[in-house]
Amino acid sequence: MERLNKEEKQRRRFSESFKRKKVQEVEIGHAKVSDICRVYNVSRVSVYKWLYKYSNMREKKERLIVETESDTAKLVELQKRIAELERIIGQKQIEIDFKDKMIELAEEMYNVDIKKKLCTRQSSGSESTGKSTPTR
Repeated sequence: MERLNKEEKQRRRFSESFKRKKVQEVEIGHAKVSDICRVYNVSRVSVYKWLYKYSNMREKKERLIVETESDTAKLVELQKRIAELERIIGQKQIEIDFKDKMIELAEEMYNVDIKKKLCTRQSSGSESTGKSTPTR
């Protein structure tokens, strides 16, 4: 994930409703403070300030820890999935580059234009060629 410099962090403002929603997610156990920090690139201090300001449990001095799915947890999971897909794409690109190089080497070795032959349209045998065929 991209890191924000100090100026960019100072210019960002989260709405009160956003903060309340994230505090609620932490309270009911749908998200962890560390997840919110990582996903939204916000400091732990800020998240704890939100908790102190907007938490319903602040007065009760209770701490409820339950792990279920929330939008923050879903974002974390989606980021993992994106990383996995990017890895797979990278592997496929390496395979494509390898095959392209093999075709290039084969063209040089056998003095044949393989790419040109692969790119020409092959007749399926059922297309009209413009020639008339005699009927019986």
